[in-house]
Amino acid sequence: MKSKGNKELKTGNPKDSFNIFNNLADEYDKWFDKQGKLIFANEVAAFKNILPLLPKPWLEIGVGSGRFAWALGIEKGVEPSFKTAEIARNRGIDVFVASGDDTRFEEETFGAVFLIVTLCFLDSPLPVLKEANRILKKDGKLALGLVLKESPWGQFYLQKKAEGHRFYKYANFYSFNEVTELLSQSGFNYADTISTLFQKPCNVKLVEESRDGYYPEAGFTIMTAGKK
Repeated sequence: MKSKGNKELKTGNPKDSFNIFNNLADEYDKWFDKQGKLIFANEVAAFKNILPLLPKPWLEIGVGSGRFAWALGIEKGVEPSFKTAEIARNRGIDVFVASGDDTRFEEETFGAVFLIVTLCFLDSPLPVLKEANRILKKDGKLALGLVLKESPWGQFYLQKKAEGHRFYKYANFYSFNEVTELLSQSGFNYADTISTLFQKPCNVKLVEESRDGYYPEAGFTIMTAGKK
């Protein structure tokens, strides 16, 4: 596997949300051990159902502090926030500090590319999805972990956004139909969906069995797609 090096990308002014994740990196990471512990456990459990179907090697775009990558066995990541990238590296993830649309890797390098709760924090999702398509092998898979706009959880976070929440004020949530359209525009064929987190926001008490298919009442949706 080849890449174009592991150095910080110089791209002018970063998006404000990247500054927030830099400034609050430790707080963001600790959320997974506190109020987000069961939420995270549900999301990881759902992802583990599809891992045997995803060819290797794997890359996560928007790897953050490496929580999902470490839990799922994803060895490489791309992350624009150098502070959260540093935390991910401490978890053993090989992280490239760069934006998701940076042409850092050669074509058809990876068997699977993950974007887990990343799409909503992108200025422009389409260039990132197109780059994911470019670096995927012909039989590769894209795996998206999403909080969809129409879900109770999406509405919950949209309210936080309206209230100026320090993280969610930068988020832009998408509906299921909007995501499938983005996939089509970026050269993917939508394949399958797994849904979890049918418990209400602020009332998660257990790890659920995920369900195959799309459910608008699910708080977390995994969508997979292959190259056209």
